[in-house]
Amino acid sequence: MLTDHTAIPVLAVTDLDRARTFYEHTLGLPDPVVGPDGVVYRTPSGGFLVYTSSFAGTNKATGISFQIAADAFDTEVAALRTAGVELLTFDVPEGTWEDGVLVDGETRAAWFTDPDGNILNVETGMSLE
Repeated sequence: MLTDHTAIPVLAVTDLDRARTFYEHTLGLPDPVVGPDGVVYRTPSGGFLVYTSSFAGTNKATGISFQIAADAFDTEVAALRTAGVELLTFDVPEGTWEDGVLVDGETRAAWFTDPDGNILNVETGMSLE
């Protein structure tokens, strides 16, 4: 069954070279695997595929959530800001916004977009393990 296999997020982009610049230089994701259909970025527990499509940026929900240890969250958000990433805010049913970071109990999260408008976030409090 599908539970026996790895699942990875997939993001559509309009310009693969521009996307690679963002993911490799702005976000600092090293050593992508380049294939005929796109680029796979690896993370310690998985990864994600970026590929070219005319439907890029049409998903208005979070496409990828990077799970960050609580003690590393501020450093990661600062690195994103230093790289020129602008954080998003929006209406939420719970929690409060503090300088672009949603705080809800012990969980903290920040959202941003790639050059095509795909929504990404970094957050604490979730784990696949």
